[in-house]
Amino acid sequence: MTDTNPPPSPVRGLRRFWAWPEELRQAGILGINDRNVTFIQANNPRKFYPRVDNKLLTKQVCQAHDIPVPETYGVLSTHGDVKKFNQTLGHLREFVAKPANGAAGRGIAVIADRVGDSFYTSGGREILWSDFRYHLSTTISGLYSLGGQEDVVIVERRIVSHPTMMSLAVEGTPDIRVIVYRGVPAMAMIRLPTRLSGGKANLHQGAVAAAIDLATGKTFGGVSENRAITHHPDTGNVIAGIEIPSWRELLDAAMRLSDALDMGYVGIDFVIDAQTGPVVLEANARPGLAIQLAHRQGILPRLRYIDAASEAKRTGQRRWELITGLAESDDQDESLRILA
Repeated sequence: MTDTNPPPSPVRGLRRFWAWPEELRQAGILGINDRNVTFIQANNPRKFYPRVDNKLLTKQVCQAHDIPVPETYGVLSTHGDVKKFNQTLGHLREFVAKPANGAAGRGIAVIADRVGDSFYTSGGREILWSDFRYHLSTTISGLYSLGGQEDVVIVERRIVSHPTMMSLAVEGTPDIRVIVYRGVPAMAMIRLPTRLSGGKANLHQGAVAAAIDLATGKTFGGVSENRAITHHPDTGNVIAGIEIPSWRELLDAAMRLSDALDMGYVGIDFVIDAQTGPVVLEANARPGLAIQLAHRQGILPRLRYIDAASEAKRTGQRRWELITGLAESDDQDESLRILA
């Protein structure tokens, strides 16, 4: 009979800074293999992947269901479109240019101002027209696309973040990721840009993540570069206790988009616009697992809780009962928080 208990620490009294695989499983930590097979493969039909992999298609789905997205100024699909940029879109002083089939924030250029042939990022970095034109051309050639295939560039309105959000960020716009399982929000976090991340809200580039309580929309915890933190490394602001504006509207949009995409396990990214409220940036059929670090808790118990609910509770207004139940189960089982 195989002993499933983890071996003891080799030095008595020495504190371990890691967890054994069996300890992680017992704590409900979702691993990448389990995520891929049990949740993504089983719940996300392959034929619907283009709806999330292509940001243009995602926008179309959102618009068809009255879910707010940033206004599209133009689409550059050929190198000829890049040459005509100053003729067709040269009047824009602030905008976002991003690959339609990009991932992990690669290739996104956030332009906050333009003076002549100089473009300026939200962090104040200058980009000359010659360099920006090269960036657009390489994006179309597929430098940032999934699989390296030819791509298109979406030029859209730059979101002006809600003041509550901007007080938490450095050189960029915070975004919010919601994991939706079988139509029910299971876990959420806010990602905060830092100087290290270059103003981008991507954790692998150095951004900060804070967990969000599903029932209240308030932040707690915090992680950066796989280390638990309580304050933003650049501003020194406390991460916990921030109430996300229009939280119920955001969760409602996440649930409606999940239904429209026909995806059973999906990550949906939002920003909070100062004027229009929650706006969808993109959806992801393969959302990462770092959200568990932000919560210092595994997501598996939440997914099982949703699985155990009746089909009726996973539709319409009954979903809010499940969201409340998820928050209450968190309060009752602090033993899962082994990642602190």
